[in-house]
Amino acid sequence: MAPEPFTTPAAVALRRAYYAEVAGRYWNRPVTEVETDQGLLEFPDDALAPPTGRFVVGRHRGEPLACGGVRLLDPATAELTRVYVDPRARGTGGGAALLDALEAQARALGAERVRLDTRSDLVEARALYVRQGYAEIPAYSSGPYAEHWFEKRLA
Repeated sequence: MAPEPFTTPAAVALRRAYYAEVAGRYWNRPVTEVETDQGLLEFPDDALAPPTGRFVVGRHRGEPLACGGVRLLDPATAELTRVYVDPRARGTGGGAALLDALEAQARALGAERVRLDTRSDLVEARALYVRQGYAEIPAYSSGPYAEHWFEKRLA
């Protein structure tokens, strides 16, 4: 796991895979390339770059298989987004390693806590967050796909 600009070919491919999976699960059908393009335009990742954000890519044997972003909401609060592990790497500890890397990036940005929102149908992600010490909190955002909100204090 290492910081990487969200514009590199590996980061772009992972962001596209993330969007295709979450949109496909939401719509209960495969997502087209055009829909993926549109989704990435509607939800840009510009805030996932220094000085107020970071993007992380995880590789296994050189192959990019995980990604995630962190951005500051305020000086003490960072938000995780685009958290994705390729299906080939699930169940290997990659999700926990990715969260550890994102939390380290949040600390480097000066954050004291991290937050995130997710959907009800992303049950695996919600279980991962709980296993990694995140607690469900009241809504802090009102995004169209936000149904559960989590927070973790950084030590």
